[in-house]
Amino acid sequence: MSAAIMGPAVSTFFNPQFSTPFSGEATPFVYLACLVAILVVSSGIVEMARELPSAGAFYTYVSRGLGPRAGLVTGGLMFVAYALLPPAELGLIGSYLQSTLRTEVNIDVPWWLIGIVPAGVMIVLALEGIRASLRTALMLFATEVAVVGLLAIIVVGHGGRNGLSLHPLSPTASPHGFHGLATGFVFAALSFVGFEAAATLGDEVRDPRRMVPRAILLSSALVGLIYVFCVWAEVNGLGATATNRLNGGSTPWNDLASRYAAWLKWPVIAASVSSMFAVMINSANGIARILSTMAREGLLPRTLAAVDRRRLTPTRATLATGLFAIGCALIVGATSGGLDDPAGGSNVYGYLGFLLTLGVLPVYALTNLAAARYFARLGRFRLVRHGLLPIAGAGLMVALLVGQIVEQTAAPYTWLPWAIVAWVGAVGLGTLWLARTRPHQLRRAGAVLAADLSPVCEH
Repeated sequence: MSAAIMGPAVSTFFNPQFSTPFSGEATPFVYLACLVAILVVSSGIVEMARELPSAGAFYTYVSRGLGPRAGLVTGGLMFVAYALLPPAELGLIGSYLQSTLRTEVNIDVPWWLIGIVPAGVMIVLALEGIRASLRTALMLFATEVAVVGLLAIIVVGHGGRNGLSLHPLSPTASPHGFHGLATGFVFAALSFVGFEAAATLGDEVRDPRRMVPRAILLSSALVGLIYVFCVWAEVNGLGATATNRLNGGSTPWNDLASRYAAWLKWPVIAASVSSMFAVMINSANGIARILSTMAREGLLPRTLAAVDRRRLTPTRATLATGLFAIGCALIVGATSGGLDDPAGGSNVYGYLGFLLTLGVLPVYALTNLAAARYFARLGRFRLVRHGLLPIAGAGLMVALLVGQIVEQTAAPYTWLPWAIVAWVGAVGLGTLWLARTRPHQLRRAGAVLAADLSPVCEH
């Protein structure tokens, strides 16, 4: 689940060109640096996942480490981060396939109509249970990694455009110096969002204290190494000059397929779509379980706590997540580019992707701080595991968040941070209301763990 939600194909095909205008030929180095940073950030998350297995994930961790008020704010931010991924991917799938069908077979189907199909399949799979979703995600993950890896290997086998070079793995390859590296890092880090998704399966995994931390670490390392190798192959395949000319609208992997393996054009298209769909279904599974956990603890409407007795699926939370994804994509697309133009779908991805990033980065920081405080209170504090690594991880996420905001200079990206501020303010007011009127419910934040799961089951 963690590996699939990171989306190796979609992240490799569509994300590096947002870094290359700044880090240029040094973009592979930027991805390597991101991998190291994410492994540092994951330290606090892994410690809390081992200690407190729960479908509530970050909401539970922060509630136990920093208190229920911080936990509720974290739950609100996680809603932004996970609930916006399905509509974002719906928009990208629709936009990408509408443009592709126009170009390749001269057929024009509105992006929203294309996007609703995978959204419907997402809901059905999610209702069938986590096994069906994860089997599908595993097949899609294997397919996309095979296609991306094969094309990268073919590029390397041809010796690239001007011969193979390790220079792109050096910071000196940046055409804009340290500032270019720092800005490229900001955009490259988006490819790693979702590495923690396995934490939301704490209620459903056998031996979650061992398996969930292992899944998070291995997924981060495996997918991170795929990124580094594939982006290095991409830069070598295009050459330094072409790489430095890339921008967010470029499709470099289409160009690589045309140049080195024309027969891979349609497999590349299929891998792109399967990767987007895997991100969609796994993020929907994640947010549904967080919402269900908060409902079981009385902090959201009780109806969202309902769990299917046989499949252990949070049915009503799943339906609510799916309907929200479709409605959100249609509203944002209609108001930002239209329902018939691919720009509408791509804007859904761009705007919601930026917004969800602003939501998830503070969550990573809060979880690392919660880990340090939690183990200090327990008297089991270890300087490196519970001090240096979590605090360094929190600092990295704060720096990344500030950089993400500063580097966006065009509307509506300049407005979106204020939307997050308003959302956090609204959640904070709701928390204060609970503290005054229902303090017993607020104290239950973070109470439901895998060991004492007592879901509300549907007959």
